[in-house]
Amino acid sequence: MKTWFVYIVRASDDSLYTGITTDLNRRLAEHQSGKAGAKYFRGRNACEMVYSESGHNRSTASKREAAIKKLSRYQKLELVSGHAL
Repeated sequence: MKTWFVYIVRASDDSLYTGITTDLNRRLAEHQSGKAGAKYFRGRNACEMVYSESGHNRSTASKREAAIKKLSRYQKLELVSGHAL
């Protein structure tokens, strides 16, 4: 069974994008190249991956992604800085 990751990428406009993947390096490269990346990055550039967590299966990764997307920007920044909620 593959291990899934939940990640947060900081964009060029300082916004935060949350997603899931089985390969963090490949996914960041896809976001940065514009090929197979999220539509979110069509008007902005993916700068860096600022957060990731592992140990998920597809189901738990999707649920965690949804939970993170519901957080406020402040809460996401707290998560990124290591002050987990």
